Amino acid sequence: MKTKIILVIIIVLCTFFIGMMLFIKYYSPKEKSNQLLSNVSVVDGKQIISITAKGGYFPRITNAKADIPTTIKLNTKATFDCSSAIVIPGINYRSYLPPSGETIIDIPSQKAGSSMNGTCSMGMYGFVINFN
Repeated sequence: MKTKIILVIIIVLCTFFIGMMLFIKYYSPKEKSNQLLSNVSVVDGKQIISITAKGGYFPRITNAKADIPTTIKLNTKATFDCSSAIVIPGINYRSYLPPSGETIIDIPSQKAGSSMNGTCSMGMYGFVINFN
């Protein structure tokens, strides 16, 4: 009797996790690979990189200019998943983002050829900024 209950619990949990993985794969926002994403701008000598956090970080890869003061602008809108907890190890940054709003992160100038990675607190979602 106990083994049947344990087996049913295992089957239910496996089904739940597989369902969640499929949901995330097919219903999270996706980038269009053939579309040029322009999420970098320069205003008053400062580079601004806009990244959206919801079901991951978008765009996932950003090419930015090197040797210029930079700001990462993280935008959230009804974000309640793990992408609302961000970690950027290169600048020792860790924070919870508001469910909706804008979070500004100033980073020092980066050398050409360097990159900066960011992830959610669980490491499931990530982004990279390449400095050229």
